[in-house]
Amino acid sequence: MTRIDEAFEKKPIFMPYYPIGYPDLETSIGVIEALAKNGASLIESGLSFSDPLADGPVIQKAMQVAMEKGITVQKSLQAVAELRRRGVTIPLVLMGYYNLMLAYGLENFTRAAHAAGADGYIIPDLPLEEAGEFERALTGFEQPLIRMVAPTTPPERLASIGRKAQGFIYLVSVTGVTGARQSMAEGLADLVARVRQHTPLPVCVGFGISTPAQARSVAEIADGVIVGSACVKMIGESEDPIDTAKRFAAEYRSALYQE
Repeated sequence: MTRIDEAFEKKPIFMPYYPIGYPDLETSIGVIEALAKNGASLIESGLSFSDPLADGPVIQKAMQVAMEKGITVQKSLQAVAELRRRGVTIPLVLMGYYNLMLAYGLENFTRAAHAAGADGYIIPDLPLEEAGEFERALTGFEQPLIRMVAPTTPPERLASIGRKAQGFIYLVSVTGVTGARQSMAEGLADLVARVRQHTPLPVCVGFGISTPAQARSVAEIADGVIVGSACVKMIGESEDPIDTAKRFAAEYRSALYQE
């Protein structure tokens, strides 16, 4: 059983996203450690890229800051290894764009990520039809490539993705880029049900979740709640990011489990 499988033994899970290197490398390591030890069940660890097409202004800005501070793929993987040394045991899934991995060399990248302690990958700009080379580079590693689906995904494509999926399904709740929103998408429950017709894997919902109350409502219909922009904004702009991360994780966990 992988760490991702173990994470879903108690559902719903809280899955924050945070970019490695923001507002600087050492602080980001402390933030991710704080999230992991105070309520997160799985963390999307962001790899910064100059053209993050799926991300809104909050995450774009954070990535820009991280790159200006000198973040690289190699430093990001070293950060994952450091988090393991600090006793972080929950899954750390690398979220990044395909060009970063191609430039690093796919086999070199997956080998280094596995050695560092990464648990899987979310690659928004890698469609199902073009994922074969990356999947071959994963041979021998229990590191799933997490598939993404959206409200616009047609039924036949949803079925194809369901057959290939591993780990969990990342369900984009709205069309457009990442970013906090005032209300959740209409018809989300029907969309989750539609995805579940094509896979037995957990379904996690992301894009637009900005408050613990919204997270709680999503958790009533999904297996996991992904919080990105709200997490990055609140923690990254705080005077004490690590303490804020502790409180942020605890608040969302409490909302999900009604503690």
